[in-house]
Amino acid sequence: MSSASAGPADLADEFMERRTTLQRIQGVLHKYPYLSPLIVLLVAVIIFYLLNSRFLLPQNLSFVTQQTVVVGTLAIAQTLIILTAGIDLSIGAVMTFAQMTMANLAVFATASNILPVAGQNPYLAITVGILAGVASGALNGFLIVRFNLPPFIVTLGTLSIFTALTLIFFKARTIQNAEMPDQMKWLGNTFKIGDFQLLYGVILMLVMYAIFGYILRNTAWGLHIYAVGDDPNAAELSGISTKRVIFSVYVVAGLVIGIAAWVTIGRVGSASPNPDPLLNLDTITAVVIGGTSLFGGRGTLIGTLIGALIITVVQNGLSLAGLDQAYRVLAIGILVIAAVAIDQWIRKVKA
Repeated sequence: MSSASAGPADLADEFMERRTTLQRIQGVLHKYPYLSPLIVLLVAVIIFYLLNSRFLLPQNLSFVTQQTVVVGTLAIAQTLIILTAGIDLSIGAVMTFAQMTMANLAVFATASNILPVAGQNPYLAITVGILAGVASGALNGFLIVRFNLPPFIVTLGTLSIFTALTLIFFKARTIQNAEMPDQMKWLGNTFKIGDFQLLYGVILMLVMYAIFGYILRNTAWGLHIYAVGDDPNAAELSGISTKRVIFSVYVVAGLVIGIAAWVTIGRVGSASPNPDPLLNLDTITAVVIGGTSLFGGRGTLIGTLIGALIITVVQNGLSLAGLDQAYRVLAIGILVIAAVAIDQWIRKVKA
């Protein structure tokens, strides 16, 4: 009698748990956010190789990795912030400020039209520049948590502030390659693996991805970042100090931005007070395409790295295909909208 009564309930449970193929895919993508950008990257590589066989030549692949290093490094900072459901529009301006700080301290004292602080030890200059990035991140974090201001508004304001401070303090002067000691440009050196040339800056970027990836997965701080981004009220009720977590994220992001400033000097070979106007958007694009949710609480750094590679691969591949720059911008815009739409769909997955 008992077994007969249990039958319908078991059948109902089985029916409720039965999922369509699309729902299974949705669940897998929810569990592994980096899978969708990885598929996009592989498809893009195949398409661009078919359009132009030079795409997979070691020389071109070397160029692709070198082009990725600046956005890829800065995207680490942007990922940490977006995981908390925040955003940083000042990343490009802060990086330029930190870059100009270290370059103006380290520039040779014999150069013309320099500041009185020039000629410092290059390692001291690099350290001070990185600390300038940390201080800038701390300012953003303080304004957000102390006055409960939206990150969008705060970082939009500090974008203008740091852009202006760079121009005021450093007199809009570009520090050229020959005016800086070799230590400032060391990350721009390469070493060969066969015909493939790898930038030291790329090695540093990959090490940072490994370190922060481990931190996010295996430390209490990393788990708290995901908890705050997913549901700040629930995180607060569970004993997590959400304001402390958010402030610390912006400080650590400032540290990453400061390191990215040194990477940029090595990659470009100079220090310019004029930031790339697309740098902020490129970092956000890399994070979003990489599967990190703009609503916080879901995403991985490996996805961000893949997202940064997608941006460079698309730009490089379309360039080799002979298409105008406008088509490259169009392609990135389509990818961003598609990534956000997929994220919205994935977030509706049923547990």
